[in-house]
Amino acid sequence: MRDLVTDPCWQAADLGQPLPDSPHAVSVAIPLWEQVIGYEENDPAVTNQFRCGYPRFFLHPIVRCLFEAAAAELADGDETALVFPSEAAARRCLHHAGQGRIEPWWGDLTACVVPISLLDRARMQWRLGGEVVSSRRAEALLNGASVDEAAGEQARLTIAQRLAALSGQAAEDVHLFPSGMAAFSAAHRIVTRLHPGKKTIQFEFPYVDALKVQQEGGRGVVFVANPDDLSEVQAAIREGRLAAVFCEIASNPQLRTADLAGLSALLRPEGIPLVVDDTVSSVHNVDVYPYADLVTTSLTKWFSGAGDVMAGSLIVSSHSPLYDTLRHEAGLEPTDLLWCEDAVVLEKNSRDFPQRMERINATGDAIRDYLRSHPAIERVWHPRDETPDRYEALRRPQGGYGGLLSFLPSHPTVTAPRFFDAWKVNKGPSLGTNFTLACPYLLLAHYPELPWCESLGLDRHLLRLSVGLEDSEVLIQRLADALGHL
Repeated sequence: MRDLVTDPCWQAADLGQPLPDSPHAVSVAIPLWEQVIGYEENDPAVTNQFRCGYPRFFLHPIVRCLFEAAAAELADGDETALVFPSEAAARRCLHHAGQGRIEPWWGDLTACVVPISLLDRARMQWRLGGEVVSSRRAEALLNGASVDEAAGEQARLTIAQRLAALSGQAAEDVHLFPSGMAAFSAAHRIVTRLHPGKKTIQFEFPYVDALKVQQEGGRGVVFVANPDDLSEVQAAIREGRLAAVFCEIASNPQLRTADLAGLSALLRPEGIPLVVDDTVSSVHNVDVYPYADLVTTSLTKWFSGAGDVMAGSLIVSSHSPLYDTLRHEAGLEPTDLLWCEDAVVLEKNSRDFPQRMERINATGDAIRDYLRSHPAIERVWHPRDETPDRYEALRRPQGGYGGLLSFLPSHPTVTAPRFFDAWKVNKGPSLGTNFTLACPYLLLAHYPELPWCESLGLDRHLLRLSVGLEDSEVLIQRLADALGHL
């Protein structure tokens, strides 16, 4: 297997290679600026080279075979099928598509059969709901392989206990999902059940699908871009139109920290949940539980690190005055959809999570210092510099600032593509891997809405860096080499 720490996928010929070198990789190499644009514009010269992709966005070849098997058995000539790990997930897909039917299929899987003309809409539910069938599960089914359910159950229990110890919460309040977005979507369903007919607020610039889930479900969302502005929250409370507030710590890609204490003080007297996603900073570094009512995390990222398994968690905070209600509501969501073999892999990957984060924190700090002092860099975003007092209020005693940062070279229209193409690091979507991973984030995540991003002060040439376990001196030298091309 290719060692991506010492031999990164950074050149044109690496396009489409799995990151990591695994049949179950969750990222894919897109090494050049023009290849990123080609991917976003669905250029076959780019997309046909992909051996994998982020599983909610790109249908893994093994999962595609599973879908084709379901369609061959269940669909008529003008229909196709998507396969989900639960009936409830398939029903959500059917509702999203607006036409079709569901069929029990292959044990505890459920197929959503839809007209081919509605496939793109159905696939959007696969992406936003996050309740995916993993490539490992599809492979085992198609190969007729036996699996160790007992080992999977023990792994799920161990993961829950590990997350409970890290977060200071009860293991029974840790709910596991097949992706971080599945956990987020479950949180959204919970809060909109509690406050039907009311909108949510997305506080601060969010991960793209976090906003889309709120736009597509419930009664919609109000986006508050300014992390210093609580007036929209106050108005929504006063007018009785608020179901919940969502935010991320730290925000992606600007690495800002919302005023959780201020938000909580407004929301808790009114019985309105605050939902916080701590994926970017990680539970090792920050403690959001005194203020959050529900906490979601993509375990695909730092907790796993290896980049070869998808998973997510939803944890009910014991500090919440809504604890009993939220605990009951969380129990109504399916909590057994993280497949047994994925759980076994995740449990193994996460055993050294605290030690890895300590090393990544130190490397992230060193990279931040180097970039901030370099004359060719116009701007750096890092939790240490963006709303630092708020981050410090959440930082755990042993915690640091994480491994994610963003930066912009001077004269970025000309220099950013040149720098990116010459940068000798792995380049592709996702974050939180043990190998350094970089991307032009806004191009990858917000390509159809770049003018909207720029209206909020974000430059489309912004580069995002997720540092891995490489020595900081190695990463700094790779930065220096690429900057030498400017």
